[in-house]
Amino acid sequence: MGSATKAGEHGERRRYSSKGIVPVVIPPVRSHDALLGEIRASSARDGFRLWWLGQSGFLLQWQGIYILLDPYLSDSLTKKYSHTDKPHVRMTELVVDPAKLAFVNIATSSHNHTDHLDRETLGPIVSGNPNLKMVIPEANRGFVAERLGIDPAIPTGVDDGTGVELFGIRFSGVASAHETVERDEQGRARFLGYVLSFGDWKIYHSGDTIRYSGMAEKLRPFRVDVALLPINGRDPERRVPGNLSGSEAAQLAKDIDAGLVIPCHYDMFEFNTASPNEFILECRRLGQPFRILRCGEMWESESPQAK
Repeated sequence: MGSATKAGEHGERRRYSSKGIVPVVIPPVRSHDALLGEIRASSARDGFRLWWLGQSGFLLQWQGIYILLDPYLSDSLTKKYSHTDKPHVRMTELVVDPAKLAFVNIATSSHNHTDHLDRETLGPIVSGNPNLKMVIPEANRGFVAERLGIDPAIPTGVDDGTGVELFGIRFSGVASAHETVERDEQGRARFLGYVLSFGDWKIYHSGDTIRYSGMAEKLRPFRVDVALLPINGRDPERRVPGNLSGSEAAQLAKDIDAGLVIPCHYDMFEFNTASPNEFILECRRLGQPFRILRCGEMWESESPQAK
């Protein structure tokens, strides 16, 4: 008997055959050499560009500066949990080999979970970029150094309400709640989002978070142009800390007056994903501008979609 392929509820392709439904890994829009070629070709243009690399990972390019936000570019979690009762089955193909990203100036980690602080991703990036700057929550310095095998003095630490400027880009820390605002013995936040301020632009990358009291009030004064927010939601059956749902992400973007919101943290692992449909519907209901990216797709500040 033959087989047919069509889109599933979450946008993934599924093959229907005599053996039942077999998920087909989602191919990125651009990957590997094609993605790297697009990145190189865009470097001379005005404005800035964002590429979604899957999960919460983004590459930002502005005036020849390249910033990786929470990259997860390996199969480390799939391998780690392959023989457990919580398998991390990958939904989207790897978009690029981290060893090929030998042009990165800054990399961030919002917290210590492996899909936001992955040795198999950051190890090759650190090796390929000897002058790399790393931005992390100050509370996590010891953990980051141990996981990555680096000198604890190398990363640049930020806390809730503090900031640092690197390569003309200011990183301002804003506490995130995954699912609570967790602090160390000195009161420093273990989960952070970052507002990146550069030129006339401000981008907010929340990392993993739900909404907490006062969060919107912290963010609104930044006048965020683009908010990068998770939409996979929370479900006790997953047995992992949760995030904003699609509708909650749309509402938070609206409440902080974000010029645009781009969803993330979905379509990576089968057990911990969500359809973007709820997010889309709520953004439309609220009149909140949004953009859905596919893995490997670029959004450009000076593109028609940004106007």
